[in-house]
Amino acid sequence: MKKGMRKLFVSLAALLLVVGIAANTMEVDAKAPYRTYTIDGYGLITETQTAYLPYQTITKIGDELLSGPTDFCLTNDGYMYILDSGNKRVVVSDMEANMVMTFGQDVLVNPRGLYVTGDGTCYVADRDARSIFVFDKEGTLINTYGKPNHPLYGETQDFLPQKIVVNESGTMYIICESNTNGIVQISPVDGGTFLGYFGTNATNASLWDIVWRMLQTDAQRAKSQGNIPATPDNMAIDEKGLIYSVTRGEKYDTLKRLNIAGVNMIQADAYEEVPAAVAVGNHDNVFVASSQGYIYEYNNEGEMLFVFGGSDDGQQRIGLSTKVEAIQVDSENRIYVLDSDKAQIQIYEPTEFTNYLHEALYLFSKGRYTESKVPLQEVLKMNNLFDYANMAMGRALIQEENYEEAIKYAKLAKDFDGYSDAFWEIRNEWLKDNLVTIILLIIGLWVLKKVVNVLDKKKGILNGPRKVLAKIGSVKLIKEMRYMFYFMRHPIDGCYGIKKEGKVSLLSANLLLTIGIIFFVINKYFCGFLLKLPREGEYDVASDIGIIIIALLVVVLCNYLMCTINDGEGKIKHIYCSFIYSFAPYLVFMPFIFAISHVVTYNEVFFVEFATLFMTIWIALLVFISIREINNYTIKETFWIIFLTIFTILIALLLAFIIYVLWSQVFDFIQALFGEVVYKIGS
Repeated sequence: MKKGMRKLFVSLAALLLVVGIAANTMEVDAKAPYRTYTIDGYGLITETQTAYLPYQTITKIGDELLSGPTDFCLTNDGYMYILDSGNKRVVVSDMEANMVMTFGQDVLVNPRGLYVTGDGTCYVADRDARSIFVFDKEGTLINTYGKPNHPLYGETQDFLPQKIVVNESGTMYIICESNTNGIVQISPVDGGTFLGYFGTNATNASLWDIVWRMLQTDAQRAKSQGNIPATPDNMAIDEKGLIYSVTRGEKYDTLKRLNIAGVNMIQADAYEEVPAAVAVGNHDNVFVASSQGYIYEYNNEGEMLFVFGGSDDGQQRIGLSTKVEAIQVDSENRIYVLDSDKAQIQIYEPTEFTNYLHEALYLFSKGRYTESKVPLQEVLKMNNLFDYANMAMGRALIQEENYEEAIKYAKLAKDFDGYSDAFWEIRNEWLKDNLVTIILLIIGLWVLKKVVNVLDKKKGILNGPRKVLAKIGSVKLIKEMRYMFYFMRHPIDGCYGIKKEGKVSLLSANLLLTIGIIFFVINKYFCGFLLKLPREGEYDVASDIGIIIIALLVVVLCNYLMCTINDGEGKIKHIYCSFIYSFAPYLVFMPFIFAISHVVTYNEVFFVEFATLFMTIWIALLVFISIREINNYTIKETFWIIFLTIFTILIALLLAFIIYVLWSQVFDFIQALFGEVVYKIGS
């Protein structure tokens, strides 16, 4: 449940991220015209230290300008291959942007994608030429691959290559425009052998779409837009041969890491709506760049570490982009971003904070947990609230079996999985140490009970306490409050007692309401860590109490109004008291649920959720029975009254909202008028 809520909050925050960053252009670093954000343990976007600083902007290669570049590649031997699409050529330079050579001018038509292998072989995806051109290290054309001549490719399917990567065996992975079947695989064997489609995106259809298509005629279905999978926008390949793809509109599947079978192995916890490119880092990390210039960094599990950068508003500020086409990472962990509109490459270098985090990230991913603690400690010195570092530190401490310390870091990071693992170990050790004592204590209590019962029969040692309890129980208010236990078990007779026999009073009902509110507040803010919803340190008890009281009064008044209109027999006092007594299961179960929440792990949260569900169903049944019995309705009439009550509540909320808006306008008018009068008098 918490993971589902976390995903909901993350998606909302990610959708608003572009607006949030673009609206605020205030510099937080003398060299960075953007802010850096991360995701905290609650799944919310939060600001953090600057992760990358603008390092350099390459606007020329040698003395020549680029024209509409669409892709580029960095090689391990220190060269940049840039697809200068506007000039229909490939430009090769060193890392200082000194021109080395150009090639492809007489071959390329409308090149869109480029990939360079370790031996310097350059593959170019040319859309309009409908071909893959292969050049050797000297820039000589050595091979050309056209549309696969295979029935499984599709006879009517065009071959419009956009992006390409190549694995160590020479197999080409090609993204083709408008080809929704997936990434095209072509082997260099026999002049180009079609191996099939790879990593096809799934189709999504809502229940409404399915029902609507069932209701359509054949002619309407033919005219309607088909539910077809999206074509990937870009891709990258890592040293293991795993393919990383990005596809717009796929939400949490925007970023994929595909194994040899084409199965996605990563689930990002935040996504970019309009991804343009993806690159693999040096520390089991992944970078995704949006077309507007925002750069996301994820760890190996898809957890977002940073998002930074942004769109240039025309001021030509370094570090901001207009239209991103490609992203690469060099051996020094610098990020290179190709901007086709500006015809330039932006370079970002990691800060000291990010370098420490990358070192910890790499060591942690390789299972070297103890070693990862050193750079993690440096990260936490700079920002002790950086949740990912706290999470990683907690996980490292779990591997060292230091569970007490691991729990502290898990709480700081809101790392529920890590907390659960550490708590399970602590609880297991406690049970090993105290199990015999617990068993002996239970046996001792059982024996003591038997002895006391025997002595009570012979000597009457419990007569005194019984008289005291009987005297307390005979107090009218106590009897009225204890009536909730009878009401829970016999709601029909219980309603008769409220309506005809005066078994309860407004005082007892209000006291039970007060106890219920206290239980609610305690459980909300002090329940077990795994079930706590509010953020640590965020307390708003007054609002909680106010909302409960107002909600109860609105429900009671609306229900009374509908019952009065529809010949109900209940008085408002009866309805009010029966509603409160219907929540008796909450008063009985909540202390136990609260206690259990402190001793369960994630594997046992089901018990708390089941108990809560059982309690909720019980309360709902009691409310239904109380409405029916207090007003002497049939079952059908009771359902109708409940519907009318809900409808009336919605109308009441709408009226309250309208009144609030009108009053706000009147208040603003009076305030403006008063200010004008003061100004006139002062002048």
